[in-house]
Amino acid sequence: MTAAAPAPAPTPAASEPERTLRIGEVAELTGVTPRTIRYYEEIGLLPGSAEREQGKHRCYTAGEVDRIKEIVRLKDLLGLSLEQLSKLLEAEAARAGLRREWETAEDAAVRRRILDEALGHIGTQLDLVQDRRRELEQLERELLDRRDLALSRLAELPD
Repeated sequence: MTAAAPAPAPTPAASEPERTLRIGEVAELTGVTPRTIRYYEEIGLLPGSAEREQGKHRCYTAGEVDRIKEIVRLKDLLGLSLEQLSKLLEAEAARAGLRREWETAEDAAVRRRILDEALGHIGTQLDLVQDRRRELEQLERELLDRRDLALSRLAELPD
């Protein structure tokens, strides 16, 4: 006698609302403070409190948690100002929209326009990253010069 195959695990119904998290939970998951999350809303890096009724708790979706994690990662990795970070994220959001549009576009002219727009957004992102890299290279040159000067002065000193 063979065992019956186990029943598949139930999947959430499409109509079930996505689980949301309170601001404290999001802060813990992302490693930032609730104040930082509120500030990101205020400056437009996250959807803001305009959509929330006065006095209602802040609740965040998994997508918003992922966005906060990406903001923190880029901020730490690139050392960008919040204004630069905002430009970088706006370009990424625009590219995500273009990717969705690409999936349904069949006309070559439409796909060409999508790719041209995507190239513009990628160019914006590259400019920000390359500017940051140049700043870091300049700092590296300055530190190497200081090290060389210190080593040469050390070599000139009597034993």
